[in-house]
Amino acid sequence: MEKLMKPAEYAQELGISRQAVYAKIKRGILTAKNVEGKLYIVVDNESTEETPSREKETTVIPKKSISTQTTLPPADVKDYKALLKAKDETISVLKGTVKDLKKSNKQISTTLKGEIDLLKEAFYEMRTLYVHQLEQKKSQEAIEVISEEESMDAEEERWIGLKKFFKQHKITNEKEQAKITKRLKKAYRAGDERIMGVEDKLKFNANKSYKDILK
Repeated sequence: MEKLMKPAEYAQELGISRQAVYAKIKRGILTAKNVEGKLYIVVDNESTEETPSREKETTVIPKKSISTQTTLPPADVKDYKALLKAKDETISVLKGTVKDLKKSNKQISTTLKGEIDLLKEAFYEMRTLYVHQLEQKKSQEAIEVISEEESMDAEEERWIGLKKFFKQHKITNEKEQAKITKRLKKAYRAGDERIMGVEDKLKFNANKSYKDILK
C-alpha cells in the first residue's frame, strides 16, 4: 500500500540529507506527488512500517561462552544493505553536484576573465584618447602663444622713426623733409593717432596713409 511522506521525514527515515532526497526525485529514483501545493514522496507503506519496528528491536544474546558469535537476523542485514545503498546513492549524487559546481565555477571564472580583459582594453583606449587630446590642447596653446608674440612683434614694427618714414615715402630732399617734419609735428600736437611721441621722438604708423600731409 502506498504512503505519502514529506521529504524531511523520508530523509530522516533513511538517514540521508534532504538534498539527496531532492536529487533522487530529480533523477527519477524516487516518485514524488504534489498535493495541495506541497511535495510528497510516494513509498511502500509496508516497507516503511517494517523498517522502524526493526530498528527499534534490539536482539540481546546472552554470552554463553567466549566462542559464542553474535549474528544479525537476515531482515536486519537486508535493511542495513538498503541503508548502505542509499548512502552510496547519496554520495554519488553529491559527487555529481560537486562536479557541476566545479564546472559552473570554471564558466564563471572564464566569463569574469573576459569581462576584465574588456575593461582593460576600454581603459587603455580611454587613456590613449585622453593623452592625445592633452597633447592637442598643449600644441594649440603653444600656437596661440606664438601667435600672440608674433602679433606683438608686428604691432611694434608698425611704428617707425622719421628716417624710415622718409625712406618709406622716398623723400630725399632736405628742404622737403624739413617742410614735412613741421607738418607731422603739427599733426601730432593736433592729436593725430597716426603719430605718437616716444622719448621726445616721433613715431609713425607705417601701415597708415599720409597723403594729406605729403601733398
